Amino acid sequence: MTLKKTPLWIDGITFPNALYAIPDEVEVVIIGGGLTGLAAARELARQHISVAVLEARYCGWGASSRNGGMVLTGLKLDVQTLTNKYGMELARRFFAASLAAIDCVEQIVQDEAIACDFARSGHLYLAAKPSHITMIKRDADLLGRAFDHTVSWRSGADLCDEIGSQAFYGGLVDPISARIDPARYVAGLIRAAHKADAYLCNRATVQHIERQNGFFYINTSRGVLRAKAVFIATGGYTGSATPLLQRRIVPLGSYSIATEVLTDSLAQELSPRNRMFFDSKHLLYYFRLTPDQRLLFGGRAGFLPETPATLRQSAAILRRGMLRVFPQLHNTRIDYAWGGVLDVTFDQMPHTGQIDGMFYALGYAGHGVALATYLGTLMARQIAGTPSDNPFSTVPIPNAPLGLYNGRTWFLPLVGAWYQFLDWIS
Repeated sequence: MTLKKTPLWIDGITFPNALYAIPDEVEVVIIGGGLTGLAAARELARQHISVAVLEARYCGWGASSRNGGMVLTGLKLDVQTLTNKYGMELARRFFAASLAAIDCVEQIVQDEAIACDFARSGHLYLAAKPSHITMIKRDADLLGRAFDHTVSWRSGADLCDEIGSQAFYGGLVDPISARIDPARYVAGLIRAAHKADAYLCNRATVQHIERQNGFFYINTSRGVLRAKAVFIATGGYTGSATPLLQRRIVPLGSYSIATEVLTDSLAQELSPRNRMFFDSKHLLYYFRLTPDQRLLFGGRAGFLPETPATLRQSAAILRRGMLRVFPQLHNTRIDYAWGGVLDVTFDQMPHTGQIDGMFYALGYAGHGVALATYLGTLMARQIAGTPSDNPFSTVPIPNAPLGLYNGRTWFLPLVGAWYQFLDWIS
């Protein structure tokens, strides 16, 4: 089989057609047709608010269908860092929001009858080095003591019941996290937004936004429309049409490979409980079994967004990493390799709010399946005039250090080298 350079999730999936004509006017325009934008469109349309989603490519194209399909508790920052930085009360609210986000995904899957392999299979956070054990156990203790969230520690000797690998020194099991087929999920959201009468406009690149007399005029590659409110849901694909946000978000490359279909016995050996896995390095690996029993193995093999060269290099790096974790896959074929883009802010936190009079939600840093769905829904309610408890609106989104970033990610190779150094000394 020839290596496919597309996400395995989209094989055999046809996203519902969303080539609507550009309406002249709606109450709300959403820029970006990923999970954030589609969840917001579904919520607004269900409240009988006219809404149009403007997507530069096609709805569901970006990170929404290119991720690992992990619906995880927590945020990019661990609970100890959250507590140190924001205080216990706000840290608890952040963590509680991450749990509510998983509930939100589960509820939408049930309400819209989306067949997407959603299941609460839990995750295993793996200690990549002996020195990482203390940090992970500290977080486990804090989660139980101060956050009322029960997790369990597995020592290296006990990991054989969780993972068929000798590469790790222990792990933290959180049973609340879930798995999902992200492409089928986003296709279900497209159908749900369409059913609620949202306008879904593919191939509508936003070129410029003007504000006059209380209205926004959104110039696109397919025409101009007018709206009372704008919601920016572009994540790692935020562009020059919204320059103030573009300078506050870093598009970080993330890559994945997937093996050929494994035998039942080998799949059971690798992942006896079908957990979601990720390790404790800065340049981390994440991996899981897919519904058809392939191993998906991903990570920060290259920080730059996907090109033919970065994809080729990253696929080779990930295969070497996979064999260090699972040497029993030495003769296993790689069938898929693809890249995507994470949206990371300079404080590594999600943020919602308003900028230049426009609403936004972004900065999920690898936790976007749950948080994008949840924050898209919450921001839609805010736009509709319904208040909600959203802790991510309480912290301003930061500018780049010294204001040296203008949207061009020239510094990402330096970031990668720095993280390699941190992993080496940790």
